Amino acid sequence: MYPDLSYFLHDLFGTERDNIFSIIQTFGLLLALAFLGSAYVLYLELKRREKIGQLKATTVVREIGKPASTGELLTNGLIGFLLGYKLVYAWQNWDQFVHDAASVILSPSGNAGAGLIAGIAFAVYAYWQGQKRKLPKPKKVSETIHPHQRVGEITIVAAISGIVGAKVFAIFESADTLRAFLSDPINTFFSGSGLAVYGGLIVAFAVVYYYVKKLGLKPIFMMDAVAPALMIGYAIGRLGCHFSGDGDWGIVNEMAKPGWFILPDWMWAYDYPHNVLNQGIPIEGCEDRYCRRLDPPVFPTPIWESLICAGLFAILWYLRKKLSTPGMLFAIYLVMNGIERFFIEKIRVNETFILMGVEMTQAELISALTVLLGLFWGGYLYKKHGKF
Repeated sequence: MYPDLSYFLHDLFGTERDNIFSIIQTFGLLLALAFLGSAYVLYLELKRREKIGQLKATTVVREIGKPASTGELLTNGLIGFLLGYKLVYAWQNWDQFVHDAASVILSPSGNAGAGLIAGIAFAVYAYWQGQKRKLPKPKKVSETIHPHQRVGEITIVAAISGIVGAKVFAIFESADTLRAFLSDPINTFFSGSGLAVYGGLIVAFAVVYYYVKKLGLKPIFMMDAVAPALMIGYAIGRLGCHFSGDGDWGIVNEMAKPGWFILPDWMWAYDYPHNVLNQGIPIEGCEDRYCRRLDPPVFPTPIWESLICAGLFAILWYLRKKLSTPGMLFAIYLVMNGIERFFIEKIRVNETFILMGVEMTQAELISALTVLLGLFWGGYLYKKHGKF
């Protein structure tokens, strides 16, 4: 496993583990790649859907030649403050930053003096730039923006709202996580661990739906466009869970590999050596920071999910040109995503709760509701249009 980039470079080039490259966490790197992969797929779909007339460009009128506004000065000052506050603190706590960058960046701790100086510097620079572009008489200009040119801002909105949603849902994932939050809300919320994927999807969907509607883009076509993007993003993100060994693995698997399972042995039962959680028994002869492996081995469910969702992405990518009813592709995505997650939960390690006498996990409940919502939505669309 590769808890951070230094472990990957060790296997590739034989360099030492736990060096400066430890700053780059494997899960974070692949999460960023997941957003980039989703953004690229969405970019292609938006261009195609504009070409066939489902989405249209919008005209934006903006005023140029004005000095920096109070809002711009405050925004730049806040950015500068945050950079100074955290970067100087990271430098002062370099060893901790190298070995666990998330705990330094996401913690509420920082250097207030450095933040104040950097904030003032950024605000002054913004004021100076505003004076340079100032015209005797500001003028208005119109600009045409195509849907695919909105991908960057939509991705940022989805990323921020998704991470917040994932953190909030993770807090309510079990009694233990809720107690931890109530006892130390700031450090728990801003810690680098604990993300509930479904929470991120639900919150990001609601926020992005509102955002694209505000931009003048038809949400129902955007939902279809984003369906393949969500699936490939999930597939890439699960690779981050697997290769970092972040605990999203399955239950213990000591069964012999069946003859029909044609994949390698490690994809049937895996011990996740050097996992980022440092769980399991010590690895003999290892003196690095992450020196544990699971014993007995478990089902490597993240890699299974990644492969399954890559296949589901291919199906959605094929269907996107075959379905003529707006919204139907997103309904199929909901059903596919829900079924995949519901059944993989049966062999995953997760906290459970009792609902109406039935023991289940948070993800099982949400995935079941997702399937029902997809079936209801797809049935409604079929009844209304009489076709897929």
